[in-house]
Amino acid sequence: MAISIEQAIIHEISQDGQGQMRCRLRPQPLLNTNAVETMLEELHQTYSGKAGKGFGFFGTHGDDGEANDEFANALTGYRNGDLGFVEFSGQASKLLQQELAKYDFSQGGFLLMSCYTSMTSDYLFVALLSAKSSMTVLDDMELSQNNHLDLSNIQLAARIDLTEWQADKSSRKYISFIRGRAGRKVADFFLDFMGCVEGVNTKAQNKTLIHAVEDFVAGSELTKDERQQCRNKVFEYCSERADSGEVIEVKDLADELADSGMDSFYDFACGGSYELDEEFPADKASLRSLKKFSGTGGGVTLSFDGGHLGERVIYDPVSDTILIKGVPANLKDQLDRRLKGE
Repeated sequence: MAISIEQAIIHEISQDGQGQMRCRLRPQPLLNTNAVETMLEELHQTYSGKAGKGFGFFGTHGDDGEANDEFANALTGYRNGDLGFVEFSGQASKLLQQELAKYDFSQGGFLLMSCYTSMTSDYLFVALLSAKSSMTVLDDMELSQNNHLDLSNIQLAARIDLTEWQADKSSRKYISFIRGRAGRKVADFFLDFMGCVEGVNTKAQNKTLIHAVEDFVAGSELTKDERQQCRNKVFEYCSERADSGEVIEVKDLADELADSGMDSFYDFACGGSYELDEEFPADKASLRSLKKFSGTGGGVTLSFDGGHLGERVIYDPVSDTILIKGVPANLKDQLDRRLKGE
């Protein structure tokens, strides 16, 4: 297993007949059975692979959002040994119930909480899971409908890096969370019940890094191919960091570039006016622009490798046109068929 489970539990939060939110608390932790281990391993992998996560920290009154310290205090009590895991998770369920009661759209769900270790860090995983209906065929070939937890489509989940939280109280990124499909708005209540305040604008930091890289290669004496190699090197480093769940370290990235003959990037990026943090999480979606150009508008979608610009793809900003040399074979076939038909 990639993770070592310490504790795990599930509580249910649902609406009663009067439309009030109620908690049904489990009185003891889940046993570390194969089913529990398989579920948590799947959730760990699914969550780690989610793109575009946000990052934050336990806020205090006065920070942006409706931050409170009850969840953080309860977690501190558990880590100090003053609260048992069941008691801590029960208090967390009550906090979530109170938060859900503020909204009309919520139907509740199953609150899963688990402490586990992965690599060298301890984590607390918190997720509100929903049940999904499915059909199965019984031994007598009759159909039966049942409900199961929808593990592959988690939308309300957060993971607290307990090791980083306790080692660096000034950190603003030890809590990661899944962003709602329409930004943060859908998931605000989930962050508020934990007192989580967004601390790092991941997309903005990644775009700033790209801006710094482009300015760096533009002001260098590198050839066109060497500039693209520099972009590719940055993309590969950041992608590896994203895949392993590690943050981008600008000093480490600069050392990688220096090994390839591109010195002084660290001083250039951190000594300028870029407002780039020393380290921040990777956002692969933003970083793709280092390797590809892409855009959509007016019914036209275009995407091509950055190395083709100026060769196979010629852009003329004056006439607002793009000339493509060597049309892809499958596109050429479609175009030829259309012309013959007309």
